[in-house]
Parts: sequence; C-alpha cells; structure tokens
Amino acid sequence: MEELSAHLALALKQVTGYIYPNEAELHWGILVVVYPYLTGLVAGAFILASLERVFNVKEVQPTYRLALLTALAFMIVAPMPLLAHLGHPERFYEIMMTPHLSSAMAMFGFVYAWYLLVVLVLEIWFDYRKDMVIWAQSEKGWRRVLHRVLTLGANELTEKSVRFDHRAGKVITIIGIPSAFLLHGYVGFIFGSIKANPWWSSVLIPVVFLFSAIVSGIALMTLIYMVTCLLRWKEIDMVCLDKLTSFLFFALVIDFSLEILDFIHRLYTSEESIHILGQMISSKLFISLIIMQLSLGTLIPLIALFLFCPIFRQRGIIAIPPELRRMVYFIVVLLVELGIFSTRWNVVVGGQLFSKSLRGLTVYKMQLLGLEGVLMSGFLLALPFFILFVLIKVLPPWPDAEAHLDHSTTKTA
Repeated sequence: MEELSAHLALALKQVTGYIYPNEAELHWGILVVVYPYLTGLVAGAFILASLERVFNVKEVQPTYRLALLTALAFMIVAPMPLLAHLGHPERFYEIMMTPHLSSAMAMFGFVYAWYLLVVLVLEIWFDYRKDMVIWAQSEKGWRRVLHRVLTLGANELTEKSVRFDHRAGKVITIIGIPSAFLLHGYVGFIFGSIKANPWWSSVLIPVVFLFSAIVSGIALMTLIYMVTCLLRWKEIDMVCLDKLTSFLFFALVIDFSLEILDFIHRLYTSEESIHILGQMISSKLFISLIIMQLSLGTLIPLIALFLFCPIFRQRGIIAIPPELRRMVYFIVVLLVELGIFSTRWNVVVGGQLFSKSLRGLTVYKMQLLGLEGVLMSGFLLALPFFILFVLIKVLPPWPDAEAHLDHSTTKTA
C-alpha cells in the first residue's frame, strides 16, 4: 500500500493542468500495448503468405511456409498479454461460456479461436500433410512418431489427395485474408468506437491499424528470413528480399498516407480537444511520436527503401551491390518494427495521458517487475521466437527440406 501511495504521489508531481483524482493512474499499460502489436504481426505475416498462395507472387515463395509458422507462433502468444493484464486470468474461459455478443472486446475469444483453429492450423496441416507422411515413412525415433501422429491417420499420397490438399489450402487462405483483416481490424475498431476519447475516436483508426499490421508483418518476415538464412549458412535470395522490401515500401506509403489524412482531418475539424492533443504531442509523446514513430520508424525507412527500390535499379538509374542492400534492408526493418511498436504505444498510452476535462496531462510510469512490468512484456515479445524455433524443428519450412513425392512408391496406408 505504501509503494502504491509513493507511486501515486510521484505521478501527481508530474501532471500538468487539471485532472480528476481517478485519472492519475493509467488502467491500460504496456501489456495492452504488446497485445495489438502481436496481433498485427500475425495478420501481417499471414497476408504476406497469401501473396504466394492466392496471388501467385512466386518471388516470395521462400518465405511462404516460414510466414505461416511465424503467424502461428505469434498467434499462440497473442492473448497472453491480456491474460496477464486481467486481475483473475483463471476466469478467461468465461468469455466463451457466457458471450456478450454486443461487446467488441467479448468477441475476441471467438475471433481468436476461428483464426487459430480454422485458418492457421488447418492451412498448415493441409500444406504439410504430404511432407509429414513422407517424413514418417523415412525417419526414425520420436520424429517419426510425432509426424505420424500429426498426419491424423490421413496417409494417402495419391495425386488426387495431394491436389485436394492444395485446393483446400488455397480455399482456407482465401477465407483467411478477410479473417486476418477482422483479427486486427477489430482492435482498431475498439479504439475508434470510443467516442468519449478524442485521441481514439476516428473512423480511420481500424484502417490505420490494419495497414500498420501489414507493414509490421512484412518487416518481421524480412528480418526473420534474413536471420534464418545467415544461421543456416544459406545464401539470401535477393530476388525474394527485393520483392519483400518493395511490398514493405508500398504498404508503408499507404500506412503513412492514412495517418497523415487522419491528422489533417483532426486539424480541419479543430474540435475543442485539439489544444490538449497538441500539448500532449509536443510534450508527453514527443519522443515516441515525433522521433520514434514519425522520424525513425517512417520517414527514414521510406527514404531508404525509395532509394533502394528495385524499380530504379532495373532501369539502370542506381547500381547498388547486394551486400549494401542487405545491410540497409536489415536496418530498415528494425526501424520499422520500432516505429510500429511506438504507434501502438502512442495509441494505447497516449489516449490516457490527458484528462476528461481536456485541461491537464498525466504521466505513465512503467514498472520493471510484476505482471504489468517491462520484464513480463519483454518475455512475451521473445516467447513467439522460441515457439517458432520449435515449430521449425518439427516442420521445416525451407524449400530444400520439402519432401517430394516419388510416384513409384506412392501408396495408400
């Protein structure tokens, strides 16, 4: 109790203007920032995977399976920040047992279950079924048992069954694209529908959230693809890498344009909240919004990607060696991820920094330990990479590890 009182006293010393007593403490902290960031990575990675499956973009084929496994790894961890944020996380199942259909937050459980079980798991199973059957026939030990169990008894390897797997996977991917939009769009819908908060209340918030998710997902897959190639001592496919960064550039342009449009709309309407929002941006959010999100996370990546865009190199305007391109791409995707995380921070935390009276600003102080602390958030951000490592060991996503069907040994088990 004394620690809480000291924390409250410290916060009150840093407020400006007039605020109500119940506004000194922010209810949504860094865990609620991590949650939309993780779901955005899931949606973005899946949309990238759909480029090869649905839109036949063959240049990104080396990242197709890796993107699916990445989406699954991050999807498993996505609800954990919310569970850690709850006062009684053991009651999480009640959202499924007693659904509140008119609540956007309450519908998250159903959206999550649909996307995880129906979209991701099914698509990965259909895509890997043939490989798992062949692996189970050629491997030994625990890997053979595991792959045999994962086939669920569907061991048929006829051309008809393989074609069915491909068609089923494509149908699920088509269904998964709007599902991915729904998964992250509803997060923006929650914030955008809160009319009492002028920082959140905007019809563009769901769209901005969606395109920022695409940006973060493409940047994450570019980073993972580069790192995994280095760890496996494999040469990076520059055609694939250039295509990924081209998509990243155009997605970043659209995302930045939408954010500028939202900002211009706020200035044009000039509601009574514009003054307190201006004070908040120039003081409390100056580092996270102006420096980290706008400068480091948006403008610098846009300029770098524009200068290194494959369109200009193909026309012979700029000749840049692959080593330099890889280094610039690596730095760019790190800056983009920093910018998207800052975006989530500015939305979640920034929307709670000003008072309901629109006359004062408060401050958010992060704690190091505890369920709401920095260490817990860092653990949740690192956990998907460990899960991805395990998934890669069980289901290798590399093109050279794909099992090829030998028609001379085709059989039905």
